[in-house]
Amino acid sequence: MPVTTQQLIQWKQQRRPIVALTAWDYVIAHILDAAGIDLILVGDTMAIILGYETTLPVSLEEMLHHAKAVRRGVKNALMVVDLPFLTYQESFQQAMNSAGRILKETGAQAVKMEGGYPVMLDTVARLAQAGIPVMGHVGLTPQSIHQLGLKQQGKTQEASERILQQAIALEQAGAFSIVLEHIPAELGLQITQKLSIPTIGIGAGPHCDGQVLVTSDVLGLSEKQPPFAKIYTSLKETITKAVQDYASEVRERKFPQ
Repeated sequence: MPVTTQQLIQWKQQRRPIVALTAWDYVIAHILDAAGIDLILVGDTMAIILGYETTLPVSLEEMLHHAKAVRRGVKNALMVVDLPFLTYQESFQQAMNSAGRILKETGAQAVKMEGGYPVMLDTVARLAQAGIPVMGHVGLTPQSIHQLGLKQQGKTQEASERILQQAIALEQAGAFSIVLEHIPAELGLQITQKLSIPTIGIGAGPHCDGQVLVTSDVLGLSEKQPPFAKIYTSLKETITKAVQDYASEVRERKFPQ
């Protein structure tokens, strides 16, 4: 049975950990879904496969294109799509148009938005009231890279309290879950205990209701590995060896036989 946003909330109550990974194409999405992943995020981390240095250049059209491919490979997992930089911050109407296009054109069940400042809270509330499920995102927000950098957030008492209050406010605004990125484990635990909606951690410690990683990090394909990710297999080496063997056989006229 397909996973729903309400099911994630029930799993939090049941203390059942939520498993999430990213996907940007049909092949990987199909594999992840068949493997039993609960939530597939079409993240703007697709900047990696597009060759961008940050997530900022990713456009709504690029997100739509890749999300459609992912949708074709997903039957059971909940599919959430990132709203890219400057496709939702200008106004509520812009956010509604962007989020509406994602749900209508890709078949995704929810969108994800970064930040917990007052204007964003109003946008989340109005989208939720319009029937568009929203996943929040606090802590390290990569779309704010030029303001925050890529360092861990919430290390001071003041910063920790600010992130906690943002998470609480996002739940009150109507978010169905929240990504907690690159914050101290103690803060991840505190937020998870305070909220009745699930927290999905990425570099936020073991106490979150679920965990998400970028799939290219898990598979050992990324050029720059974040400090909180774990490499479960080194596909870069496997692919390189396979390609080299193929090239060698072609040059030596061993393939095709």
